[in-house]
Amino acid sequence: MKSRIEGVSDELNSIASLNLDHAAARRRVRSAFFELQQQLDHPLFMLAPTGIRTEEWYERNSRGMEIFCKSWMPEAGVRMKGAVCFCHGYGDTCTFFFEGIAKRIAASGYCVYALDYPGFGLSGGLHGYIPSFDELVDDVIEQYTRIKGRPELRGLPRFILGQSMGGAVTLKVHLKEPREWDGVILVAPMCKVSEDLMPPAAVMKVLTFLSKVIPKAKLLPERDLAELMFREPGKKKMAVYNVICYEDRMRLKTAMELLKATNDIEMQVDKVSSPLLVLHGASDKVTDPSVSEFLYKKASSKDKTLKLYEGGYHCILEGEPDDRIATVIADIVSWLDSRCSAK
Repeated sequence: MKSRIEGVSDELNSIASLNLDHAAARRRVRSAFFELQQQLDHPLFMLAPTGIRTEEWYERNSRGMEIFCKSWMPEAGVRMKGAVCFCHGYGDTCTFFFEGIAKRIAASGYCVYALDYPGFGLSGGLHGYIPSFDELVDDVIEQYTRIKGRPELRGLPRFILGQSMGGAVTLKVHLKEPREWDGVILVAPMCKVSEDLMPPAAVMKVLTFLSKVIPKAKLLPERDLAELMFREPGKKKMAVYNVICYEDRMRLKTAMELLKATNDIEMQVDKVSSPLLVLHGASDKVTDPSVSEFLYKKASSKDKTLKLYEGGYHCILEGEPDDRIATVIADIVSWLDSRCSAK
């Protein structure tokens, strides 16, 4: 049962408490909360640039599933420098905090594109369920290949940006198609699951067996990670308005697929060859900043940058003091600008 959202009408709380297993319910909840989300007292909403052109649509993937896509384009008349495709984190969606991030990047002259993975956000599929991480990566490649073929992007550099679990998605995309992107940006990437978050070895054996028998079951022990993700308490309170995120216990097969994916990435980090920007909060307890340092050192990229933000928690784009959030976004834009001008 979801906790009641303070300061919100009974009607909205009733909608927010719907079972979100299926996309139709998630779409209804998002629609009901959309206007309220835009008015939240958070710099990503309050200070979002105006004049950004947005578009939302659904694509049916090759497996017949509806994938939600969204774009943010600079104001008419602004010269477009490049395209940025986003991969969101576990349980998340591209329609909440990322809206404000995308608008800031778009205002700097970039076409920004995002999608919700199957089973997340507004896309079809059972909520929070990843039956195959490789299939999820193939879905991302399929959609972003279509988007990169758009006429307005002809001749422009293309970058891929991944946050948290989206960092793992991004790395797997790059490893599958190493020459298809002009740069890779990783924000607090999940390249390895923190030892502190791992169950004991004996429990892992049982969970591995059960994931084959009851893959969709929500049996993994639940942990409230919000305290570890948002440094500022006021911004942590905003997270409850991300009403279509997956907050329940992790599904067994999903957990095993995440472990498999991170193990796979760990063995292939030396094959990361694209221009690379890695950004991480130095005090992140969800994804380990030392793993980002390991990735930075081992990647074969000739052009690579690592930025660690002192005292920063996991959500360096959403949960930090306002000036830090602005700095991280400015660091991303500055890096993009220098790669585009070099081209």
